[in-house]
Amino acid sequence: MIKKVTVKTIQKYKDNKEKFSVLTAYDYSTAKYLDEAGIDIILIGDSLAMVALGYETTHCVGTEEMSIFTKAVAKGAQRAMVVTDMPFLSYHTDIPSAVKNCGEMIKLGANAVKIEGFSDYILNVIRRLTETGIPVMGHLGFTPQFLNTLGGYKIQGKTKEAAEEILRQAKELEKAGVFSVVLEMVPQDSAKYITENLTVPTISCGAGKYCDAQVLVSDDVFGKYSDFKPKFARKYGDMKSLIFTCAKQFNDDVKTGKFPSDDEIF
Repeated sequence: MIKKVTVKTIQKYKDNKEKFSVLTAYDYSTAKYLDEAGIDIILIGDSLAMVALGYETTHCVGTEEMSIFTKAVAKGAQRAMVVTDMPFLSYHTDIPSAVKNCGEMIKLGANAVKIEGFSDYILNVIRRLTETGIPVMGHLGFTPQFLNTLGGYKIQGKTKEAAEEILRQAKELEKAGVFSVVLEMVPQDSAKYITENLTVPTISCGAGKYCDAQVLVSDDVFGKYSDFKPKFARKYGDMKSLIFTCAKQFNDDVKTGKFPSDDEIF
């Protein structure tokens, strides 16, 4: 029987100083392959707004779309923990609707949800979610859903004072009940300091190597999404070229009569 990765597994990694891995997925087959490869957490990131749906920002994706992708990914992941990124305005208006929207993702197969930012209201949402039995992953530093108020894609926590503020927020999230915290676009030294002073694990998204885990968008890792590549994203493959080559060869074979062959017909 496959042993499922849970919030206790993640905390054990932190306690034992073992690194763990996080990648995004938006469909069944990708989730299945990531799971078989040993990825510990599969995140249905709202980054799918850009890489899967062609939107300009994460603001454009809603709970209906996240529900479809969550259900598909959950079907493909047997061992990995499945976490759904709650989209913009899905948890911001009031606590009852936040619980309902997050609860729907759990019903569809997610094992936890991720919510961005920090405020007294966010802390109350986290408390209510964890009381309801919904594990929560926090997200600090650069938070894409707050892109407009942050003034663009800017590195956060560059000064000692700014790093201290992120640590303060992270500790409040920890008290509220999060099982981990994503640190996005935070200088490595700041992220290291924050990680060393938290009980729960930190997950680096462009925050250096000293966090407890690393997360990347799978389309960046596979070399599939080519519109934009973050500095911190390492490209492990070239799916763009593979897809182009296969599609072009199929197109040529159809038009020259090479497909289908005698072995490919009934």
